[in-house]
Amino acid sequence: MKPDSVTLRRWGRAAVMLGLLLAALVAFQLVFSASAHALSVMAPGDPVAPTPPTNPTVPGTGGVNVTVNGLDGQPSSAIVTLLGITLLSVAPALLLMMTSFTKIFVVLAMTRNALGLQSIPPNQVVAGLALFLSLFIMSPTLAAINTAAVQPYLGGHMDIAAAFDAASGPLRHFMLPQTREADIALMTRSAGRENPATPDAVPLLTLIPAFMISELRSAFIIGFVIFIPFLIIDIVVASALMSMGMMMLPPVMISLPFKILLFILVDGWGLIITALVRSYGGGP
Repeated sequence: MKPDSVTLRRWGRAAVMLGLLLAALVAFQLVFSASAHALSVMAPGDPVAPTPPTNPTVPGTGGVNVTVNGLDGQPSSAIVTLLGITLLSVAPALLLMMTSFTKIFVVLAMTRNALGLQSIPPNQVVAGLALFLSLFIMSPTLAAINTAAVQPYLGGHMDIAAAFDAASGPLRHFMLPQTREADIALMTRSAGRENPATPDAVPLLTLIPAFMISELRSAFIIGFVIFIPFLIIDIVVASALMSMGMMMLPPVMISLPFKILLFILVDGWGLIITALVRSYGGGP
C-alpha cells in the first residue's frame, strides 16, 4: 500500500526536525569543547619569581661634539650650504648696515622728491641703481674679504672663527674713514664703555651703528644741497603765478617742466653719482 501525500509530508517534517536536532547537538558539543579548552588555558599556574634589578651604569660626561670640517680638513658641503643660506637670510641687514647702500638710496630718493616726482623712477629702479653703485664702490672691500677669508676657509686653511675675524678687517677699514668720531663717542657712551685708545680698538658692535648714523647725516646734507635749486624754482613760479592772479593754478604743474629741464641741462644724475662715488674715496 503506497503512502498518501499526508504521510509523506509528515515524514519530511520528522526528517527536518531530526536534522535540526542533530545540528544543535553538534554545535553544543563544539562550544562546550572550546570553553573547556579556554578554561584550561586561562587556569592560573605557579607564580614566577621576580627579576632582580640591574645595577645602574656609570654616567658619562654628557658633552656633544660637532665637527665642522670634513675628513681632509676642508669644510663639508652641508656646512657650506648652511652658511650660504644663513648669509642669504641676513644679506639685506648686512647690505643696509655695513655698506654704502643706505646713503646712496637716501640721496636718490631725496633727489626724486626734490624733482616733485613721487613714483618716477619707481622704487625698484632706485633700489637697483643703489645696489649696483654699492657693488661698484665696495668691490675692493669685497675682493679683500674674498682673498683674506673666503678662499682660505673654503680651502681648509682656516676655521670659521678665524675666517670671520679676517673678514672683519676689510669691513673695518672701509667703515672707519666714513664714520665720525662724535658718532663713535656717542655709541660708546650709550653702551657705558670707556673710549677706545685707537680706531682699530673700536668693536664692531659700536662701529656699525656709528657708521649708520654718519651715513644718514651725510645723505641728508647732500639731499639738502640738491633741494635748494629746485626750491628756488618753486618759489619763483609761485610768485609769478600770484602776481598774475592765477592762484587756482598749482605751482607744481608749472615748475615741474622747468625742474626737469634744469636737471637735464646740468646732467643731474651724473653729478649726483659722481659726488656719491667720490665721497667714498673715488671707488675702485
